[in-house]
Amino acid sequence: MAGGQQLPEQYTVPQLARVFHSLPHLNVSLHSVNNTFNPHSEIYLESLGILGSIPAAWLILTLLVLLVYLVTRCCDRKPRPRRSIALLKFSLAILALLCCGTVAVGLYGNDDVHNGLVQLVAAAKNVDGILMGVRNQTDTIEVTLQEKVQRQLTALGDEFDAPVSNKTMLGLLLVALNSMKQNTSIAVNRSFEIRKPLSGISLAGAISMGEKIEQLRWPITMAVLSALLVLCVVLVVGVARHSRCVLITWIVFRFSVFGLFAVIVSWLMASLYLATSVALGDLCVSPDGYLTRSVPSTLASEVLSYYTHCENTRTNPFTQRLRDGQRAAGNMRQNLNTVSRLATELFKEQHDQLKPKLSSLLTDVNAVDRLMSGLATLLDCKPLHKQYVHAAKSLCHLGLYGLTFMLLASLAAGLFFTVLVWVDSHTWIYIRKRRDYHQVDEQDPYLPPSAASQAIAARTLRGQGSYPPTAPSLNPNAHGTHNTIKQPLLLTPPPPSYATATARARQLHESMLKGGGVNGSGGAGDHKSSQHNQQSTGGRTEHRSGLGDQPGQYATLSKQCKTLESSDFY
Repeated sequence: MAGGQQLPEQYTVPQLARVFHSLPHLNVSLHSVNNTFNPHSEIYLESLGILGSIPAAWLILTLLVLLVYLVTRCCDRKPRPRRSIALLKFSLAILALLCCGTVAVGLYGNDDVHNGLVQLVAAAKNVDGILMGVRNQTDTIEVTLQEKVQRQLTALGDEFDAPVSNKTMLGLLLVALNSMKQNTSIAVNRSFEIRKPLSGISLAGAISMGEKIEQLRWPITMAVLSALLVLCVVLVVGVARHSRCVLITWIVFRFSVFGLFAVIVSWLMASLYLATSVALGDLCVSPDGYLTRSVPSTLASEVLSYYTHCENTRTNPFTQRLRDGQRAAGNMRQNLNTVSRLATELFKEQHDQLKPKLSSLLTDVNAVDRLMSGLATLLDCKPLHKQYVHAAKSLCHLGLYGLTFMLLASLAAGLFFTVLVWVDSHTWIYIRKRRDYHQVDEQDPYLPPSAASQAIAARTLRGQGSYPPTAPSLNPNAHGTHNTIKQPLLLTPPPPSYATATARARQLHESMLKGGGVNGSGGAGDHKSSQHNQQSTGGRTEHRSGLGDQPGQYATLSKQCKTLESSDFY
């Protein structure tokens, strides 16, 4: 307490603002530049861009490393031992929980930034309302004095030109009337001097732009962070329930689209938040200095300093002007009283005409006096300084802290999502294939093998290097050409062919005839004949039986071979 009055609350620079303000500000040639907040300077904006490019450069490096790693994993065809993926699932769950935590921190910071900006806009509206109130009130004073009071005074002057008997009283009346005109001019000039420094200040455009930006920024940021959070929760649920379908679906989607999207978005947001945090730290170190450089030249520095600090040691720069205006309004009222008294005595015949004019003039003078007194209240530093401190704290305390949370959350999320993509590649390799099923032969062993079983057996033996022998063509029109016919190897031996059975029967018949010819009368001729037939038949038999009589080999006939008749054997 000082002088029985409570001192107004002052703005204090937050420690985070000093930290961000102390970061090096470098240009393209890596030379240090002035770190004073100046959004209109290209060099200053260049230094912010270089700071913001650090996370962007890290993003490019991360994408290159991930690309090389994924290409090597994709081209890696070496067999891997079968092992459990429990550790990989556990790692996925831990990383997903960490990602959920960082995204939740980002949501919390985004809410703080939103609340800070909403309070900033509300305080800016209040400041603009106070300034608009001062401008409107001064405009009202000027209009009242110029368009009403001065016109009525001119009309009264015309009324007082009438001849009177007492010239002395008329002279006093005209002096009072002229003095009132002079005080009216003084009041108009002082009102204009009060309004002039504030006439160029308008926060309506900045407030409207800020509201539009926040209406887009807040829901978009919430949507992006919520999407990251939901997909991380889906992964945690899939791991907890051991759902292979959920894991594969999530990993395929995330590995191809969402993983890289999350990494890119996290690092880009970190780049944007870093540059914004540094700029906001530079502003919050000295917000009044930025206002001094940004306000119109019509506003004197002592006026701005008076409202931004509002200390008891500082005097109101409008005090003298207000006093002159209030004094002029008081003199106008006194002059009007003198005029009314003298006019009533001198112009008794015109009293009914002068009374309404004098009454209207008195009403306007009293209104100006009240406006001057109210203007003194509006120009006091306390209401405006309170809104200034509230706006600065909303932006530099609540908003900067929320932005810092979002920056840290984006950096951590970028790292965790990068590791999560790396773990995904390992997990996908081990869960993308199920165990191989053994081929179970459900064929009835007493039935001939199916075509599919024969094809499988043929491929198996062919892979082992075993091929069935080729059968020569039995077509007599072949003229010695050896046409080979490759047929799949049968798993079960087929029954003897008709040719083999006929040849064996012919051999048995000839051997019986040979035995009978030795004991009978026609032994010599029959014996020779039987030997000739036996040799010829034996040659045919050996030729035909050689096709499939060897162990493990069975001959088959193609569609191009002619049908064998019984005459071929007899």
